Amino acid sequence: MAEPFLSSDEFAEQAHQLYAEGRYDEALSVLHEGVSLYPYAVELHVGLAYAYLASEEYGWARGAFVRVLALDPDNEDAQAGLGEALLKLGDRSGALECFDCVLSLGFGEDHDLMLQVGRALFREGMLRHARGFFELAVLYHDDSSEAAACLGYAAHRLGDEDIALYWLRRSLDLDGAHAEARIYLGNLLYDRGEYEAALFHFEQTDPDDHFDELALWRTVELKKSIYRLQAADPELRVWHARLGELAAQQEPEDQLFAEVAAIQPDGSMRDPRQLELFGTLLTELQGMRRRTPSEVHRVSTRSGVTYSGTWDEIVLQMKMDDRDGGGTSIAQYMETVARRNRRESGAVIPISDAESFVRGVAAAGLLKIVR
Repeated sequence: MAEPFLSSDEFAEQAHQLYAEGRYDEALSVLHEGVSLYPYAVELHVGLAYAYLASEEYGWARGAFVRVLALDPDNEDAQAGLGEALLKLGDRSGALECFDCVLSLGFGEDHDLMLQVGRALFREGMLRHARGFFELAVLYHDDSSEAAACLGYAAHRLGDEDIALYWLRRSLDLDGAHAEARIYLGNLLYDRGEYEAALFHFEQTDPDDHFDELALWRTVELKKSIYRLQAADPELRVWHARLGELAAQQEPEDQLFAEVAAIQPDGSMRDPRQLELFGTLLTELQGMRRRTPSEVHRVSTRSGVTYSGTWDEIVLQMKMDDRDGGGTSIAQYMETVARRNRRESGAVIPISDAESFVRGVAAAGLLKIVR
């Protein structure tokens, strides 16, 4: 007896499972078969296009997404995917038109789509555009640890370090097991010279959470320096083991580049365990110049709400709690508050910078600076 044909949904489900396992060639084979039987099944065409995208067949992906949009012009997944393919093909303006179309279709509140688009832009270095999509994800999903972390990554890459710290901490408040955000925060604190705080976060991760050697080496060196451990201490074994696993996974050319980078001016090889690899020297903590951490302040509103952090972080928290603050930049928020207060009380609140703004709000009697 001949086997019955699979339905289009069954083809899509089978391909999705293969896609999730990273078996893209097999997924493509299943989808091609499904499309040949169900040529008007939009879901199969979308799956086919994303399988091409995952296989880095960007030209084929573009064509497949265009075919989806011929069948369903308002398909938001196809618009987002076409934008990703165009980014990879160097057509940035075309990609932005696709992403704008996603928003015009009313999908700005779609958590997964906003993160997908933001990440695609982030990978291509279009950081300000990426930040905008991450901000939309946070705006409509303020309980999303992933969205908060992505906004933190973008803010850091754009040089807004204090804002990055706020969002990474917010991400961990929402999900303490978010290892990627915790590792990123640890590295950021390390770069600021806040070594004990960095080690605190590194120690809350598992070695298997790390897919980059940087934080692993930093964890080892911080433990050796702060806890005075010897190189062969049993506590360091799991971290060294993970380093060995990552080294074994490197492609030959990556190993070659690493070896070239490790050659010192005199021709000798730098010991990879030395912190010089990362541009600083933990063995001379007392003698090295450390960046002064940003001062932490605390303010309290008349209703008893307390905010703490840098001046910028405090203003950001105030904006998030203000019903009129959503969807605006910090500068726009400060201007709105200042204009509203001038109208209501006549007091002038400066908006040139976060500190002046907070002190102005305090002078207007709207909050108290505790520290």
